[in-house]
Amino acid sequence: MADLIVVDDDAGLRGMLADYLSIAGHDVRLAEDGAALDRLIEGAQPELLILDVSLPGEDGFDIARRMRQRMDVGIIMLTGSSELVDRVVGLEMGADDYVTKPFSLSEIAARIEAILRRRRTNRDRLEPFGPFSLDLKHWVLLDDAGEKIPLFPTEIDLVAAFVTNAGKLMSRDELLRLAPGNAADPIDRSIDKRVERLRRKLEKRGLSADLIETVRSDGYIYKGPASRG
Repeated sequence: MADLIVVDDDAGLRGMLADYLSIAGHDVRLAEDGAALDRLIEGAQPELLILDVSLPGEDGFDIARRMRQRMDVGIIMLTGSSELVDRVVGLEMGADDYVTKPFSLSEIAARIEAILRRRRTNRDRLEPFGPFSLDLKHWVLLDDAGEKIPLFPTEIDLVAAFVTNAGKLMSRDELLRLAPGNAADPIDRSIDKRVERLRRKLEKRGLSADLIETVRSDGYIYKGPASRG
């Protein structure tokens, strides 16, 4: 569980998230804007921020950039837009993930757990994934030249789920637990579509087509080397 701060100018949404996430075991503090957030973090820094993009005064993108310069904190952006540009800008500003409004409470809880798993991974090493390397500390996939491959956080979660469970038959339910999708996107909710999309992206860069085996009706097996721990 974690210390969270929800930053949103919608009091009803703040209260709903506080109730749900508190029941899930998190310590939740609330702020209506960037100034209120600054006052809260003077007392204690959170492990994760849930940060609305459209805030009065300083917007969520600027706050995310400022927080990244100030502390090591997980950030989920809340956006009312399904436009890809919002997602990309948020990630470039330092967000770990985004959730599009309206969202289900179970979705945001799953995204929080995924980010906490990433950030609490203290393994300062690279794991092979075909011709690529998964940087477990910074949660990025690198090509053979050490350059970052542009993937969304949900896709990195999926790569990590395979890498850390090499040789094991992973059911669709297990993969969805370790790599939850985005409920705002019906394609992203389908683990089969997500695996297919990831394969398509990476095969263009040299990933072997049979590295991730589809086991009909049962799930998937990653046939790469086992994780080193």
